[in-house]
Amino acid sequence: MKHALPLTAIALLLAGCVSAPEARAPARQPAPAERTAASFPPRPVIVARGLEGVIGKDANAIKRLFGEPRLDVVEVNGRKLQFVGKPCILDVFLYPERKGAREVVTYVDARRSDGAAEDRAACIEALQRR
Repeated sequence: MKHALPLTAIALLLAGCVSAPEARAPARQPAPAERTAASFPPRPVIVARGLEGVIGKDANAIKRLFGEPRLDVVEVNGRKLQFVGKPCILDVFLYPERKGAREVVTYVDARRSDGAAEDRAACIEALQRR
C-alpha cells in the first residue's frame, strides 16, 4: 500500500502530460471543373404517315391549309390552333424549334365532336377537302 500512493501520483502526472492527437482539417478536394451543358443535336421529328403536310409548318402555312382557326391560343412557350369541321376537331400545337426561332407544328391531335379519338391523318384530309 505504501507504494500504491506514489505510483498513483506518478500515473496521474503522466496522464496530464499526454495530449490528444492534433485535430487536422480534412484535406480539401479541389473544386470540380465547371461543366457546361452538352450541346445535343436537335431530335429528329418522327412524322406519322399522313401528317407530313402539317408537321414542321408555321402558322401561316397551316391557315392556308385549313382556313381561319376557331381557336388561336397563345401559351407561354407555344401556340395552339383549333380547326373544326363536321367530321372532326383538329388541334395543332406549334412550338419554336429553338430559343428565338419561329413556331412550327410539332404535334397534332384529332377527335370527334363527342370527344372520341379520331385518326389524325383522316381528320387532316377531311378538313382540307372542305
